[in-house]
Amino acid sequence: MFSIEHDFDATIITLVDEGSVNLQEDVTIQSFEDCVTVQQFDPRLDEPVTITLSLAQVRELAAALNLPEGVYRLKAVRQG
Repeated sequence: MFSIEHDFDATIITLVDEGSVNLQEDVTIQSFEDCVTVQQFDPRLDEPVTITLSLAQVRELAAALNLPEGVYRLKAVRQG
């Protein structure tokens, strides 16, 4: 299950693990104008852990999810 919310300065996606075993904490993804953050609560540390990705990293991650093993470089797309 997931939810999508639009805030003033970000789009927020929350992923909920609904499996039956080895459940993980919810993952919150916030998309800003210049970056994307991924946050998940770590019960061992008793605090949320956040990583920040540039928009280029997000594009590469999205492409990587559909590619076989290997090393790749995305071509730049010219706008205008």
